[in-house]
Formats: sequence, C-alpha cells, structure tokens
Amino acid sequence: MSERDCDLALVGGGLSGGLIALAVARSRPDLRLRLIEAGERPGGNHRWSWFASDLSPAGAALMDRFPAAQWQGGYRVAFPARTRDLATPYRSLASADFAAVLEQALPAGTIRTGTLVAALDAEGVTLEGGERIGARAVIDCRGFAPTPHLTGGWQVFMGRHLRTTAPHGVQAPTIMDARVEQAGGYRFVYTLPLTPHEIFVEDTYYQDSPLLDRQALSQRIDEYCAAQGWHGTTLASETGVLPVVTGGDFAAWQASLRVTGVARAGARGGFLHPLTSYTLPFAVDTALAIAGAADLPGPQLAAMLEARAARHWRATRFYRRLGAMLFGAARPEERYRVFERFYGLPEPLIERFYAARSTPGDRLRLLCGRPPVPVMGALHALATTRPALQVAA
Repeated sequence: MSERDCDLALVGGGLSGGLIALAVARSRPDLRLRLIEAGERPGGNHRWSWFASDLSPAGAALMDRFPAAQWQGGYRVAFPARTRDLATPYRSLASADFAAVLEQALPAGTIRTGTLVAALDAEGVTLEGGERIGARAVIDCRGFAPTPHLTGGWQVFMGRHLRTTAPHGVQAPTIMDARVEQAGGYRFVYTLPLTPHEIFVEDTYYQDSPLLDRQALSQRIDEYCAAQGWHGTTLASETGVLPVVTGGDFAAWQASLRVTGVARAGARGGFLHPLTSYTLPFAVDTALAIAGAADLPGPQLAAMLEARAARHWRATRFYRRLGAMLFGAARPEERYRVFERFYGLPEPLIERFYAARSTPGDRLRLLCGRPPVPVMGALHALATTRPALQVAA
C-alpha cells in the first residue's frame, strides 16, 4: 500500500462518522475516504429522532437521503396535569436504514467494518494486528467516554420494536408520556407508530447514575404495552446510556482526549445538547462544516473542530444550568414537573429549545412564572457541583 491510503480517515461509523462520510462524498467525490467501524455495520443498533425544525435546509437535504419515518402532523406529550398535541413535524431513522444508505452511497472500499483501531495519529490509523491506513486527515468519531472533567447525570433507556397482533391504533408519536410511575428519576415512555402493526416503545430515565437495569426496564415496557392493549412479537430492541452534562472544565476535557493533529467530532468532540443528549442536529451541522473544509490538513481541521466545540460549549451554558436544576432542585419523583411546565410554553420556543437556539426572550420565559421546583432548591443546585460523568468501577 502507498504511504497515504486516503484523504480522510473516519474512526467510528456511528451517526457522526457516517454523516461526515456522506456529506464529504456528496460534495467532494474526488476525495478518498475510509470509514472504520468496530461493529458489523455502520450505525450500530440505534434509532435517531429529530424535529424538522432542528435542521437547516442544507441539513434537511443531507438527511433526505435516508428513508426516515415521518409524521407531518406533529407529536404528543402527556403528563399528569397536561396533555398536548404539537404541530412540529417529527422524523425517526433506524440504524439499519442508515447503514443501508451508506453502503449504497459510498464508493466501494470506503467502509471497513469489524475493524478495531489500536492507535490514531495525525498521519493515519493503526489497526489491531498492525495494519496501517495513512491519511491526510483523521477524525475520531468513536462516541462519548466517561470522564472526570465533566459533571451531570445520565439518560438511560431501553427501546423495543414491537409487531402487534392487532392494529395498535396510534397515529402520532408520543415523545414523552410521564403519566407512569416515577422510578428513581424523571421517567417517561416514548412511542413511535411505524406502521399500523409496528410500534417502537422506549422507557427512558433521567437519573443520577448510569446504571441500566435491563430486567426492570424490560418488565416496565411489558407493563406499559399491556396497559395499552399492545401484544405481539418483539422484532428488535436496544439500550443506551447517554450523558446529561451540567458543568465541568471543558478545556480540560478536550485536553484529556487530544491527540496532536487528530480531529474529534460527534459526542466525542462535545457536539451534543447538554440537557436532551440529542446529537443529530449537531452531527448534521458538523458534517456539513467538514465537507466545506475537506481540503484542510489534519492539524488545521482538528483546530477548527476544537474551536467550533468550544463555541458550542459557551452557547449551551443555559441548558447546562437547567440540567443542574432538574437534577438538583427537586426530589427524583418530582422532576417531571419541570417538563410538564415546559410543555405549556409557546410551540416556537419549544422548537428553538430542542435545536439549542433559544433566544434571550425564550430564556427569560423559561425562568419566569411559577417555578416547577423549589426556588431555594434551584439556587442550591446552581451552587452545587454535580458528580463527575464517570462509571463506578
């Protein structure tokens, strides 16, 4: 092999790496790419969802390449004291469909799956076993790693794709049903009607620890489905543990991951919504930015993305403060009240919140009025440092 096997090597074939590969291949077909993934297919075993209002026209055009489920009529939320239908169109993409598009759209030989990486550097990637892939630029997209430098809590979930024996009768997504028992944190059930006989059901928790009790979550999904009258066959399932970032030393976190000349993207680069843990809108924007700067040498690309991530950290400070209040100002079983009040606000404000584009007026509106948590508890939460986002040994 030549000393340089490709122009751009992407390590990690999840959402971020896959979108970067697609965006670059679409705008710069002359560049040689390698997308290196440890799993059997790009994307892993996930489902990504987003609001149509999250994306710019260019971002929507990139995502239109994928066969996402779409609900043009909007979605529903449900709480003990509030049920509301909102009109914002909603989208959801399964990782199998994500992988199929990448496999078809990227040139043959671009994707390498089942491939473990031993080391990265500014000039390429060394695989386990010693094989070397030389590159002009390397981007690390391998996902968030627990760290002592950032603080917060965790979003833990289990999802199940169910084929029902009878039509389930659900027409629109319910992205939060918090009328369920609040077990150890803010809990809600998320449902997506995929076809008349298929529905995706996810049990989600905002909790203080990253513990994922598969048996307990599976039983609670069983109970929820039974209460709705949904019976049938499980087609697929997934689990996840995502960080909810409330603070920390971002520069120290960046330094702890830095490999000279190697860029970082996705959650590993800090591109996520601190409170919702959403990554898709930021992965789309980052992919488009990289495609527009695809000729940069690796060190310059790394510096560009670090600076972009630092700006994102500063711009999302407000959401980290809200997260600190969510975790620290109310008893775990009362945390749902924060979102119950939130969903009484104007719909454009809610759209901007999820896209992390809240205006100063939005922020004032979110904090004004009767607080959903005790005022003294909120002040105490803002003055208290949350635990580090680490997994106990």
